[in-house]
Amino acid sequence: MKGNSYDVIVVGAGIAGLTSAAYLCRDGMRVLLCEREETCGGLVASFSQEGFMFDGGIRAFENSGIVFPMLKQLGIGMEVVSNPVSIGIGDFMVRLKSRESLRDYRDMLCANFPGNIQEIDAIIREIKKIMKYMDVIYGIDNPLFLDSMDDKGYLVKTLLPWLLKYKINIRKAGKLNEPVELYLKRFTKNQALTDMIIQHFFTGTPTFFALSYFGLYLDYSYPKGGTGVLVDKLKEYIEAHGGRILTGADITSIRPVDRQVLTAGGESFYYGKLVWCADMKALYNALDENQLSDMSLSRKVMEKKGQVLKGRGGNSILTVFISSGLKGAYYRETCGEHCFYTPSAAGLSSMKIPDWKEIAGDKDALFGWIKDYLRLTTYEISCPSLRDESLAPPNMTGVIVSTLFDYNLAKVIQKEGWYAEFKGLCAEYVIEVLNRSVFKGFSESLIRAICATPLTIEKNTGNAEGAITGWAFTNEILPAVNQFGDIKKAVYTPVPDIFQAGQWTFSPSGLPISILTGKLAAGAAGGGQTPGEI
Repeated sequence: MKGNSYDVIVVGAGIAGLTSAAYLCRDGMRVLLCEREETCGGLVASFSQEGFMFDGGIRAFENSGIVFPMLKQLGIGMEVVSNPVSIGIGDFMVRLKSRESLRDYRDMLCANFPGNIQEIDAIIREIKKIMKYMDVIYGIDNPLFLDSMDDKGYLVKTLLPWLLKYKINIRKAGKLNEPVELYLKRFTKNQALTDMIIQHFFTGTPTFFALSYFGLYLDYSYPKGGTGVLVDKLKEYIEAHGGRILTGADITSIRPVDRQVLTAGGESFYYGKLVWCADMKALYNALDENQLSDMSLSRKVMEKKGQVLKGRGGNSILTVFISSGLKGAYYRETCGEHCFYTPSAAGLSSMKIPDWKEIAGDKDALFGWIKDYLRLTTYEISCPSLRDESLAPPNMTGVIVSTLFDYNLAKVIQKEGWYAEFKGLCAEYVIEVLNRSVFKGFSESLIRAICATPLTIEKNTGNAEGAITGWAFTNEILPAVNQFGDIKKAVYTPVPDIFQAGQWTFSPSGLPISILTGKLAAGAAGGGQTPGEI
């Protein structure tokens, strides 16, 4: 085999690509992992700023019967700590300690909406119902991450009974695919109440995905050293098992007949199989259509390419990374380690101008709209050093504050030449909103604040539209599998010997799905456990 030839080339060193490459290396494949950026990890990464460690993407891990079994199967040790989650509205804060905390959440909603108590109780019953589905679906470690099925006791007593319950409950969950904002209209006409429950989810989020999160919050954990530790562990595993990781390698051309990929820098590599774990639009832009000599194959590829290029990425986020001179105890008492906080119970539906597009050309009006949005939106607040004290200087705290934000709005602002001013405005106003609400008076202790936008995510990860969970739910045709029972099909492309994995292959996607599809694609490409054998 030539030096530039590999059994499998994996493109994209986000968590799906790292997982896929790790399993391929474990199976003895000669593997090349190509990443267009200079660092690996994508949306699972940490960075240091003046002694403060921040998580650049995902804030914590939900196991979902996938993350820890994957680490165990690969023999990777990673120390994790609990990641308590809080939910707050205005002056109320609920700490989620167990399933019983759902009563406290209910009481918080009732305190904010005393005229809607019966409706709130009906919604809580729906959440409880979905949590029961989750108990079954994630009731055991995913069997894909078991090395052997030789334990007959486990097979008969655990796996087979679970499979029966799983099939029933996954069908029930599949029926809850209606957008959650529409589903909740069956229970309440109070839009502000609906806002408090769902406005930190993307438009069109399926009901099951959104209302299941109360249970998932209890499943969160945090790796000592920051989320980027998972990336470091997988990189070490790949290189220790003979894999090669090439950063700064942007794959711009794929020649299926020659089984060749070319980088923007002019390097070429040959593959036996290819696993694409990067942006899906980049895959179809890179495919050399002249190499699809079979007319039937060419039609399939062109049809899929049309869907993919027309598709829109899901919502993105705006984040302010704050270096604070306050001790961790202050933040532990106010928001806790990880919090979803809404400063006002009025909800985003109360905005006078609901669509920024109506005022896009008026800078003052647009910036005023952004201020209203930041006053009413829901924030995800994470303090890494409350889980691991080493992640901030002594007696100081790093605070990460994020909210959903429209990529197209950020793009318009950039085009108008207002981008730097916009970032400064957002950092300043987010701090002002929090200073008036959950962190009263904390602005006096701030050392530094850095604002990142959807354009930052697009630049750093290559994700179209800065998307953080793959495709938007509002696409007319979703270019990805979106039924969990069909997830084994998600790793196949129309082109023979080219497979796919990651957040663009299944919708909605987070860390567990990226790992799961990475493992499935490795099985399909490497001749190990294939999707049909699960």
